[in-house]
Amino acid sequence: MIDQATALRKKLASMNNEQEQPKTIAVISGKGGVGKSNLSLNFSIALSRFGKKVLLFDMDIGMGNIDILMGITAHHSIVDLFEKNLTMKELLIKGPEGIDYIAGGNGLPNLFKLDEDKTEYLIEQLQFILNDYDYVIFDMGAGMTEENVKFLLAMDEIFVITTSEPTAITDAYSAMKYICLFDQSIPLYLIVNRAENESEGMQTLKRLKQVVLQFLVKEVNLLGVLLDDKAVQKAVSHQEPFLLYAPKALISKNLLDICKKYLDENNEQREEKKQDISFISKLQRFFVRGR
Repeated sequence: MIDQATALRKKLASMNNEQEQPKTIAVISGKGGVGKSNLSLNFSIALSRFGKKVLLFDMDIGMGNIDILMGITAHHSIVDLFEKNLTMKELLIKGPEGIDYIAGGNGLPNLFKLDEDKTEYLIEQLQFILNDYDYVIFDMGAGMTEENVKFLLAMDEIFVITTSEPTAITDAYSAMKYICLFDQSIPLYLIVNRAENESEGMQTLKRLKQVVLQFLVKEVNLLGVLLDDKAVQKAVSHQEPFLLYAPKALISKNLLDICKKYLDENNEQREEKKQDISFISKLQRFFVRGR
């Protein structure tokens, strides 16, 4: 098994060196019901509109609903990677506006507690497809565990979605605190969703930023505020992303502004420094024994 792991690492390291790595982003929330999956989907579409090649990965195994939000029937999911021995390319589903999508599915108790053979196969298959994209968005399940935090730590960045409700704010802070216990350096981005008004949303952002700085000694990036908009619920009912269903709605405009702001800042950061450790290399470190 150690020999297999060593061979896999050498093979993937060679691929890592030959190709430019995509930016990997995990989208998380401290609790459910804050609109995380809807934001993951529509942010992916926004990235595509700005000319980026995007893969959206539903990691909310057993509870994923992104295919429903798109009005698409997913015939395969990540579970089939193991149960039907499919490749990751065979799992790809074409989504709206050019994005690709992989469904979470059901029947897999814990993706982060696979045996070593399955873990190696997952990492290998990820490597084979990730380099086809500029951005890979992982829509994570709500809540934090020791297993899924390892997956989060392999990311380039983490988006934390909250609302202005006290319970959502508390849970978002707890999630960031848990991440910082393992890695203080990973970039965190905050978005407040479903705010009643801009002022309320900005107060929530600034308050969370200050608390994280004071108690976790961690700077977080403020991406922006999305106001509560009836267009979102109508889009959900029609099983269509709100960027497509209501392109002139305020939330659609605001999300595109947030995406542009993110890309502008991201381009500046990429000019300043290059990524030194790839997502795949970090996954190997955290999940493959024999290192």
